[in-house]
Amino acid sequence: MTRRVLPVLLLLLAARATFAAEPPVQVRSSVDRTAAWVADRVTYTIEIRCAPGVDVLLDDLAKEKLRVNGFEIVGNDSSVTTDAADRTTHTLRYVLTTYRVDTPLLTVEPISARYYQRRPGQRLQDMAPAGEVKIPGAAVSFRSTIPENQPTYALRDGRESASRHALFVRAGSIGMALVVIALAPAVFLAAVAVRRRAAGRVGRRTARQSRADHRAALERLRSLDVTTDEDRRRAYDAISSAVREHIASRAGVPATALTATEIEDALAHARGRVSREEVSALIASCDEARYGPPQAIPTPQACRDALSAAEQVLGH
Repeated sequence: MTRRVLPVLLLLLAARATFAAEPPVQVRSSVDRTAAWVADRVTYTIEIRCAPGVDVLLDDLAKEKLRVNGFEIVGNDSSVTTDAADRTTHTLRYVLTTYRVDTPLLTVEPISARYYQRRPGQRLQDMAPAGEVKIPGAAVSFRSTIPENQPTYALRDGRESASRHALFVRAGSIGMALVVIALAPAVFLAAVAVRRRAAGRVGRRTARQSRADHRAALERLRSLDVTTDEDRRRAYDAISSAVREHIASRAGVPATALTATEIEDALAHARGRVSREEVSALIASCDEARYGPPQAIPTPQACRDALSAAEQVLGH
């Protein structure tokens, strides 16, 4: 019986010694490369394995507390796992790089982290540290094709650039010419559309203005006084001016600079709805009264008849 129990006791004692010898926190650090060029990314990894009931204070391992020489910290992340034996493993990764060329050796200094023995019902911030663990740093060699021990570094080559082929030299001008040629039809069509719109607006404005002028001329003719010779002469001036402007707007004939005979000939070929015989006779009588001798001025009744005829012409 004693011989059977003794091996079991020995195994239990060995296991207890093993567990007792296991440290509460195990730490391992590494880098994914041992040499780097300018702007290369280097990943510095810290792996912390905590025994059951033990945890580490991650605030001691924040990115801001990691001290580096020659490196710049461009990113970091972390993860945590727990195995079947309730061992917790924290994995922290720091992404480093360098843009300097004067540091032959890039290093990460060792860092310390506190750990705690967890107890049921007690918060982590209320626990006193059970100890401190030292995390090893790392060293990475810098490699570059730039010669070492230079006081300055030429960032630009002093050689002149090679001349380009003649076709490439003219390519810009050729491309601009093709763009202009492609845009020419669009510009022409746009100009035609703008001109047509402007012409339509002018035509509408001219028609409205013409109707307003006709109404004003009629009102002015109806208000004329034909008592004296001078009044009748001014009346014939107003009749001639109103009728000539009416012919110019309706028939497109420059009547203001033509005689009665020339107006009659021009109206024969015009497309406007103007009676050339009636208009030419009226203008001829006006010219005789305007430019004839004083005794040739028509009577008041004749002047009133001319006013009535002018109103009929302007009313058409």
